[in-house]
Amino acid sequence: MDSLILTDKALLVSAMIFTGILCQWLAWRVKLPAILFLLFAGIIAGPITGLLDSDKLFGDLLFPFISLSVAVILFEGSLTLQYHQIKGLTQVVRNLISFGVLVTWLITATATRLVLHFPWELSLLFGAITAVTGPTVIVPMLRTVRPSASVASILRWEGIVVDPIGATLAVLVYEFIISGSGNAVSHTLMAFGRLIGLGLFLGSLSGYLYGVLLRGHWLPEFLHNVATLALVFLVFTVSNVLQEESGLLSVTVMGIWLANMKDVPVDEILDFKESLSVLLITVLFIVLAARLDFQMFANLGWSVLFIFLAIQFLARPISVVVSTLGSKLTWPERHLLGWIAPRGIVAAAISALFAIKLEQSGYQEATLLVPLTFMVIIGTVVLQSCTASFLAKRLGVAEPDPKGVLIIGANLVALAVAKALREADFRSLLVDTSWDKISNARMEGFNTYYGEPVSEHADRHLDLVGLGRMLALSPRGPLNALSCMHYRMELGYNSVFALQVATQKELPLIRKAASNRCGHLLFGKDITFSLLAANLAKGWQIRNTILSATFTFDDLMKQSGGLAIALFAVTPKGKLEIFTAETKWSPLPGWTVISLAPPADQEKYAAFAASL
Repeated sequence: MDSLILTDKALLVSAMIFTGILCQWLAWRVKLPAILFLLFAGIIAGPITGLLDSDKLFGDLLFPFISLSVAVILFEGSLTLQYHQIKGLTQVVRNLISFGVLVTWLITATATRLVLHFPWELSLLFGAITAVTGPTVIVPMLRTVRPSASVASILRWEGIVVDPIGATLAVLVYEFIISGSGNAVSHTLMAFGRLIGLGLFLGSLSGYLYGVLLRGHWLPEFLHNVATLALVFLVFTVSNVLQEESGLLSVTVMGIWLANMKDVPVDEILDFKESLSVLLITVLFIVLAARLDFQMFANLGWSVLFIFLAIQFLARPISVVVSTLGSKLTWPERHLLGWIAPRGIVAAAISALFAIKLEQSGYQEATLLVPLTFMVIIGTVVLQSCTASFLAKRLGVAEPDPKGVLIIGANLVALAVAKALREADFRSLLVDTSWDKISNARMEGFNTYYGEPVSEHADRHLDLVGLGRMLALSPRGPLNALSCMHYRMELGYNSVFALQVATQKELPLIRKAASNRCGHLLFGKDITFSLLAANLAKGWQIRNTILSATFTFDDLMKQSGGLAIALFAVTPKGKLEIFTAETKWSPLPGWTVISLAPPADQEKYAAFAASL
């Protein structure tokens, strides 16, 4: 019987993880935060169908699992925080995580007290819990919204750093509640001092010592990931033992310290932690959503919407106004900051933890903390996900439409194409593994990325903001094909193009089948990298020609005796059209055609030969 139960639990966990990954994939496809689909899956699995009972599945390990998972998520997020990202914006971030948190806390607590008639103690605790934003929902939201660099950096830093601060504030309120009325203030102040002091000291010390260990290569690379995970668990648990709930601050400080130490190899660690964080977030949201009770939502009533409105339209805007006084941010940027503040996994986990503790201490209303918090999470995520992109565009603080071009390769052909695009007012970013070619491209004034275009490092450091097309112009056919398959997930199939290294007739059957999975074939079915490189070496030039009613596209081709190779066309509205093997359209009068044409004497010879 025991083995049957174990098998059932294993099946349940496996199904939960698989369902969660499907939710992550769906969120990626529709470009919405995964939390929406994960919460929906958890609600179906829990309160609707009863298939998942989180408390029975995990037993006494439920909240240790939640706590350790949140620690890993915050550590992974803090590893991405580098000081240069907020150069000139440090004061705004500092104000948001101090004055901003205070304003949000007090306004939310007051609204909760007035609307739901909660005791002041629970109102203040709920205000502290919902003062945090969620990096797990902000990051995917930023990918869709694409705000200005200043807004994006501020939101990322705030979303990660504010979590331990909000958790600390919640702990202090909890300590105040359970200490009674006698020495509550002094007890809370002492707890605050111990928590902050221990979190900063232990996080800084562990981060520095581990950074020295990694920098000195005293730890073999195959142990980097698991050793880091073990250290996160150790620092978190030891910190919590010494001072309750100080662990989140400790691991966050440790991560920020490691991220900003020089010559510390954290890329592979970050790769591992990113994958682990996705898994943990997937499981956590489903597990916590499955614990919801619809009857509790009914007990809250419709008046709870006023609390959400107070948080969205009062607390957040006021906190941003206070925090950005004297900054260089424009008012449109401040307006967008005042709109985006979704709540995430930390608020959900902390509410569940304190609800159980306070319910055991005799606070019956504490059971309503969880549905109230989830109401705020769902409300902020749904509203802001659906409106933030539109608002950013209306305010003029969204990145421009992605008209730029990502070019795989920095060789002779790639440089010539990039120069032609630049003359037509299209930005290019060139990627290559050759430092000499990258250096040459930089000397020509192009933005570049040195490294493999398909790699974990490129996924993290290659900035695709403003880039809407990819041209694979490498002489390596497999790399072109791989780049197309990789970037069509990000840019879409109709936005990835590859230059052949050999014509379809020259390819063996197996490689011909593989090439069919590439993007669109650039410039024509018989155009190859070798042909373009040879023509450029012979002195062929890329020319921009404006068509008219008296000089059409056919006239342009005849002028060169049919030798010119049409590369691109730019419409009068500035849209870039790319010639491919499948092209069935023809440029119209007023369009600008970018073509690779032979020297004038070769054109004359071709025209003479054609007339014979």
